[in-house]
Amino acid sequence: MKLETIVNNKSIGLVLSGGGVKGMAHIGVLKALIQRDIYPDYISGVSAGALVGGLYADGASVEDMLTFFKETPLLKYNFVTINKPGLFDTDKYLSFFEESFTAHYFEKLEKRLTVVATNLQKGRVEYFNRGELFKALLASAALPPVFSPVNIDGVLYADGGIMNNFPVEPLVDSSDIIFGCYASSLKEIGKGQIKNALQISQRANLLMLHANAADKLCVPDLLFVPEELGGIGVLDKKGIDKAFNVGYDCANRKLDDWLN
Repeated sequence: MKLETIVNNKSIGLVLSGGGVKGMAHIGVLKALIQRDIYPDYISGVSAGALVGGLYADGASVEDMLTFFKETPLLKYNFVTINKPGLFDTDKYLSFFEESFTAHYFEKLEKRLTVVATNLQKGRVEYFNRGELFKALLASAALPPVFSPVNIDGVLYADGGIMNNFPVEPLVDSSDIIFGCYASSLKEIGKGQIKNALQISQRANLLMLHANAADKLCVPDLLFVPEELGGIGVLDKKGIDKAFNVGYDCANRKLDDWLN
């Protein structure tokens, strides 16, 4: 089937999951799509997917996206907080967004973007697609207990993946074709891989993320699930290039099969 036949005059949506550094696979997927002249019009993202989607919607190149994540510190010692619930003060990261983004409001983005965050006080998921951009992006990626919740209009918000790690819902009515990238795939592990508090916490977090996403993975017309991300830690910046390459290779294989 010709690519032009598939995408001509059709609106394209792209849903991007969370996954921390594993979410750099999303950038690889975007590279593969762009190389085929597929440019998503609507983006829905959560956590790492919200950040990647925000950069894409702002017009950033693939190279600029990778640079943003490589140069933005994750666990900076002078960002440690004692006055907020969390180890690191999420608000301290605002300056990196101000330096890297052109748009400061959703309405100024080149593409339509929706990001997901968890309302900690009401215990529900909320979608942001208008108004001030940076705090919504920070809230969507504020993984507890590492990063402090973000205060938006007097309400505390945290990582959207807590309640919706694959936010395809905003795309269903707006997009004729939906692509998805899921960077939180779940694999069976041996008991030797759960030996301390950190490992069990990471495993429990992954199970939580997968549980609220699994039933929606059938919604996209084409889903990318990079399988080689298992060895990359959620906050391991050394894995950025690997995750990007894994996502790119996965997308190339899937797109070649889909288009032929």
